[in-house]
Order: sequence, then C-alpha cells, then structure tokens
Amino acid sequence: MGVKAEGRGRKPQVLVVDDEPNIRELLSSGLGLNGFDVRAVPSGGRALEDAAEYEPDIVVLDVGLPDMHGFTVARMLRSTCDTVPLLFLTARDGVEDRIAGLTAGGDDYVTKPFSIKELVLRLRAILRRSLPPEPDDDGLLRYSDLLLDEENQRVRRGEREICLSPTEFRLLAYLMRNSGQVLTKGQLLDRVWGQGVSAESRVVDSYISYLRRKIDAEGVPLIHTLRGVGYSLREASTRR
Repeated sequence: MGVKAEGRGRKPQVLVVDDEPNIRELLSSGLGLNGFDVRAVPSGGRALEDAAEYEPDIVVLDVGLPDMHGFTVARMLRSTCDTVPLLFLTARDGVEDRIAGLTAGGDDYVTKPFSIKELVLRLRAILRRSLPPEPDDDGLLRYSDLLLDEENQRVRRGEREICLSPTEFRLLAYLMRNSGQVLTKGQLLDRVWGQGVSAESRVVDSYISYLRRKIDAEGVPLIHTLRGVGYSLREASTRR
C-alpha cells in the first residue's frame, strides 16, 4: 500500500469503512463522480482484509464501527508498517476527539454531517501531502547517521530501517530540512499538518514522542525539546 495516485496515471483508490449503508452509498457515488475509485466495506474486520488486496491510496474510516473502534483499525493498519493515509469520519466534533483521532494516526478528521465537496478537497490535499516530494539532487536528506530517502519514502538510522507513518515522515523531513534550528509548535502544525489544529493541542507533542521512540531508540538522541520554545533536530553536543 501507498500513495500512487493523482497525477500518476490512474484514479486514486479510496477504501471507505462505515457501517451505515446510506453513508457508504453516498461516498461511493459522490467520490466516484469526483474521479476516485471507491471500495466500501461495513466493518473494521473487512477493512483489514480488503486493504491488503485492494491496496488503497487513502482510507476514509468511521470511528464508531460495530466490530471494533476505528482507532483500533488505524493502529492495526499502522502495525503492518503501512503508510496509507487515513481520514477519520465521525459524529463527534469536540476538540479532544479531533486530537485523539490525529494522535491515533489519522491525517485528517471530518465530522458528520459532511459535504462531499469538502471531503473531496480534504482527500486531495492529503494525497498531495502524502506523495513523495520531488527529490533535491539525489533525493536524500542526511543528518548524522540518519538518512531520509524522499523518493522511496524510506528512513534509516545507521543500518537500521525505520518504518514511519505519512505524518511522521513529513515531520521528520521538515525537522531534517531545518536541522540545528529551533522550530515552534505553530511552525510544525502549519508546515506538517497544514490545517486548523489548535496550537494548544498536544498532537505535535504526541508525534514528536512517536518519532523519538523510533529514531532515538538506539544511538545518540537527535530530537530535542527546548521547553517553552519548540523542538530541534541536532546532535547532543550542539544543543544550547
């Protein structure tokens, strides 16, 4: 699985997961009319089965499924090292619900009732952000023993291959492009998420924590927090 979609010779494939037949029908027809190839399933179990065979470019995932929580489905997809983007669909519109969805691995969060037009715009925005960036020179970003391959969406620390979600990959790429600099939470929200998430939310803190567990699991820590200021990718010896 992975984004191979818009602008690359075929319709983007969307896996819709929702237990309400009318929602599945609405999304299948509405997204289909807007240039997407859609497969709709009614449960988390079916989603996990079909994802491997259908290889979607993006998943629209209802949070309140009959057999398992949508966040559980998201984590199970992520546990297989998939980089497919996820958009959560839910009737809950509280700030804490949005934060929970984003920290569970979602790339966006849309509440019911929703507009097909808005949903299409959000899906296209996620797909654009998830496509591998145009490579600079050899398409590689390097810092210390950390290597990020933008063209092939791969990350390595020394000889260790590291699996990242699309959001984690974008966050690390931005940190590496600005290595040595202190980046505020607002900058990271704007550059990585590109949507109206409150600067007071903990989504950045959560994703920094995810990256630390993967990037700094072995070797000298590279991701640092400057309390009350922001975050920086730098070697310990250069920390101020």
